[in-house]
Amino acid sequence: MRAVEELFPDGTPIDDWFYDTRIPELSELGKPYLLTDHGILDDGRIHTAEIQALIDTVAADGGGVIVVPAGTYMTGSLFFKQGVHLYVSEGGMLKGSDDISDYALLDTRIEGESCMYFAALINADHLDGFTMCGPGIIDGNGLRSWKAFWLRRTWNPKCTNKDEQRPRLVYISNCSNVLVAGLRLQNAHFWTNHIYRSHHVKYIGCRITSPLGPVKAPSTDAIDIDVCTDFLVKNCFLAVNDDSVVLKGGKGPYADTAPENGSNERIIVEDCEYGFCHGILTCGSESVHNRNVILRRVKISSGSNLLWLKMRPDTPQHYEYIRVEEVQGRIHSFLNVNPWTQFYDLGDRKDIPLSYADHITMRNCDCECDVYFNVAREDEQYRLSDFTFENLYVRAGENRFDEGIIRNLTVKNVTVEETGERAAVKASINPD
Repeated sequence: MRAVEELFPDGTPIDDWFYDTRIPELSELGKPYLLTDHGILDDGRIHTAEIQALIDTVAADGGGVIVVPAGTYMTGSLFFKQGVHLYVSEGGMLKGSDDISDYALLDTRIEGESCMYFAALINADHLDGFTMCGPGIIDGNGLRSWKAFWLRRTWNPKCTNKDEQRPRLVYISNCSNVLVAGLRLQNAHFWTNHIYRSHHVKYIGCRITSPLGPVKAPSTDAIDIDVCTDFLVKNCFLAVNDDSVVLKGGKGPYADTAPENGSNERIIVEDCEYGFCHGILTCGSESVHNRNVILRRVKISSGSNLLWLKMRPDTPQHYEYIRVEEVQGRIHSFLNVNPWTQFYDLGDRKDIPLSYADHITMRNCDCECDVYFNVAREDEQYRLSDFTFENLYVRAGENRFDEGIIRNLTVKNVTVEETGERAAVKASINPD
């Protein structure tokens, strides 16, 4: 529990729920149902039907926990029911099929729109109190689809993520009181964790990874938060070949009025470590409204962008009350705010919808980067205001700071030491 009351960026109190990070023991999750006790073996076969039948039986019998013992157990898409949890034991692996026909085709949510697409490996919908935990592994087995994606992209450079049919690792929708803890979630075909229209969700102590090479794992975002409230990511390690924690919520010229879209509010990411990724905290590329977001006490060994605000020309967006603090490490861009034009489509709308980013604070950070202020001025597309930079010590190859881009800008105790070629030229012209 907290020693003093803490506040979200807009001044509202952080609820006690965010400070309860206890992980339940296996014995607390209900009656255990061990896979091997029900004829589901570590034999290299796909056991989708058998595991799903066990989930259905457990739900009908009043609930319990599916236990994956030591060994590797293969499956396609699974659908968890109310009262049924998942525990993966030490040495245990639930491994996804690499054949897309082992994943159900259904109406779902993907890339900011509702459409027909493939289910994830693990699916939970309209559940209250769903837990996935344990020291074991959930592995997407995505290598085959990664290779196919890059082959398709070579043949058709304009192909989209969905053109190469591939499932997500985890999809949680319309759920509440969700806990994902301790697991290694790795090698997703597509997005690793996608949480849609859910509230009071915690990811604690997880290791979420996909490879940068030798075959890149395309669009394997670590955690996609899509129209969610009250969300905690804590003590996790994240290293994926795309963005790590991503705030989504919809796209398109009228996305702010579509009932399936919406806001992300009261999101905290803290005490995490990052390997390589494209974005540490990213708003977009399918995002309508994000408010009261905190990234704090994180360490970065490699990455492209610390705070990335993707501004779509075809979508009305509002990113507000975001605070980034107590960050240490190495990153390409400290702050990246630029138009995001990949696959954008204004449809029948003639004007570009105006977007906003305001009340953004970055403070108490000690970082090395290639670019400190990677921010483009696009007054016809978006307006930036009420940014605060405070207590920053940054070593940057390029500074690029332009105070004229942001209205009502506050800068306090900020040191940016340029270390790139321009700094070297300046030093040679003006030696001490």
